Amino acid sequence: QVQLVESGGGSVQPGGSLRLSCQVSSFTYSNFAMAWFRQIPGHDREAVAAIDTDGTTKYADSVKGRFTISRDGSPDNARNTLYLQMNSVKPEDTAMYYCAAGRVSWWLIFSASEYNHWGQGTQVTVSS
Repeated sequence: QVQLVESGGGSVQPGGSLRLSCQVSSFTYSNFAMAWFRQIPGHDREAVAAIDTDGTTKYADSVKGRFTISRDGSPDNARNTLYLQMNSVKPEDTAMYYCAAGRVSWWLIFSASEYNHWGQGTQVTVSS
């Protein structure tokens, strides 16, 4: 069973940086597309960044050039981690951030409904 556990959230000032991590436990981690979504109360969950099994990445326009998604894995699947490096953060980046995993086609990689594995979320708050 796939389990995802996020960490790294917190409070940061505008212009600062944070790195979110998502520890993945799965025998077939390398076969899953991975993504970061975020959500604020009363709004739909929106895609922030995604990374396909071959390392191809996609970013929302609002974070392009500021955020970087990456994935790290080991041959024995003991250290499978998804990252989101957040630089030059803005108050509008404030949200609950979720990592997601699934066997998702590239053209649907920003579609939350295509992912069947989710973490519990980590809160990011950007304020001065």
